[in-house]
Amino acid sequence: MIAEYDKLDAVAMADLVRRRELKAEELLDEAIARTEARDTVLNAVTTRFFDLARDRIAQGLPDGPLRGVPFLLKDLGVFYAGTKTTSASRLFADFSSPIDSTLAERYVRAGLVIFGKSSLSEFGISATNEPEIFGPCRNPWSLEHTTGGSSGGAAAAVAGGIIPSAHAADGGGSIRIPASHCGLFGLKPTRARVPLGPHISESWAGMTIHHVVTRSVRDSAVLLDVSQGAAPGDPYWAPPPAASYLELTKRDPQRLRIAVSLKSFEAVTLDPQVRAGVENAAKLCESLGHQVEWVDPALDDVISDDEYLQCRADIIHASMYTSLLRRNRQLGRDFSGRDLQRVTALFAEAGREVSAQTYLNAIQTLQRASRALGQQFEKWDVLLGPVCATPPHKLGEVDMESTDLATYKAIARSHTGYTSIWNVAGNPAMSVPLHWSTEGLPIGVQFTGRFGAEDTLYQLAGQIERAAPWADRRPAAFPATA
Repeated sequence: MIAEYDKLDAVAMADLVRRRELKAEELLDEAIARTEARDTVLNAVTTRFFDLARDRIAQGLPDGPLRGVPFLLKDLGVFYAGTKTTSASRLFADFSSPIDSTLAERYVRAGLVIFGKSSLSEFGISATNEPEIFGPCRNPWSLEHTTGGSSGGAAAAVAGGIIPSAHAADGGGSIRIPASHCGLFGLKPTRARVPLGPHISESWAGMTIHHVVTRSVRDSAVLLDVSQGAAPGDPYWAPPPAASYLELTKRDPQRLRIAVSLKSFEAVTLDPQVRAGVENAAKLCESLGHQVEWVDPALDDVISDDEYLQCRADIIHASMYTSLLRRNRQLGRDFSGRDLQRVTALFAEAGREVSAQTYLNAIQTLQRASRALGQQFEKWDVLLGPVCATPPHKLGEVDMESTDLATYKAIARSHTGYTSIWNVAGNPAMSVPLHWSTEGLPIGVQFTGRFGAEDTLYQLAGQIERAAPWADRRPAAFPATA
């Protein structure tokens, strides 16, 4: 047992390995022991390949900035040669790729030791994490509550003390929502900041982006340093950073213009405890010397809330149906209801009806909304608001076995409603763990930056972390051991 393990983030672990005070084998053994002891409760790690990880260490790890740090990949959208990527679906239960994704290659080059895959909702389409194939993933802060989705397994593994950081992905909030629900830091990068290839050109018309959930801001920054940048042939890319994100976290930002808004483009009702979290965060930012003002971003002259939801749904439904058709060709058969959860099947059925004209109209309409938001962002540096409309809800409230898609979406949206707009616009956005409910459940607040401005967010996050640290606040069931 490594006595100080809970006190170490990924940067600190790598530093100890570099100074030969710890071995990569010791860190991996500790992560494996914690997986075996804690995951019987959390159900966060779906696929385990401990021997492969040990073999990679024995062969010699690259001398990257995170050499020797144990790590999990989300079980969706990134491929690690010779290991399964199930997408939490029976339809992909035996799928594996013979080659690595570009992102996995970059993680390996950084020295990370990948030893398993983390749980998610089926195909990542739900903001809770209760796939039928693996069962529900449980929130370390309260085992009766959701971790959020879809990257709930990653968040549970980090909040539950198995590892300090884990890969995640975000198509509508799937980094920020689990980070909020599990008391972690989670930044969704700018569109195309992190490559998806070579298997995937883009996902959900560019709305999906990969990164991580972490306990510390600097872990998130260094992991973006090692993963960011277009790969050859990528269809588009984000503006390159002017400096290392890790270095930027150490510097306070200049006085920022921070706008605060409770506006949702999904017509949801905001819980008073979430409102209090945003108000407290605004006061904190003001105390740090930033200019804070309340605003009400508007898109009414460009797109209505209902039109926004329909356009986004058309893209996701059509993308789902296309992915399943591709799997049909691989299997040599049509998918059936036995292969999918009911809501997933309903998504695919809806996608079957989306015409090319409807799909293109959805993209063009959402791009008009994105441009309108970009123009409004010229007035401020950062927008502060909620991550979710409510604190974490109980498991079972959002039912992927529902037979009524409209009702399912209404229930799911009542808990979320604040994150997907920034996937549409492509702006970087982060969930920062600054508030807890009266029941002791985490409530993150969301800071959104201008397109390409992760540098501003990381500087602000580092400043906030120093002023209002959260790393020592742990779930009662999984306290720090040293």
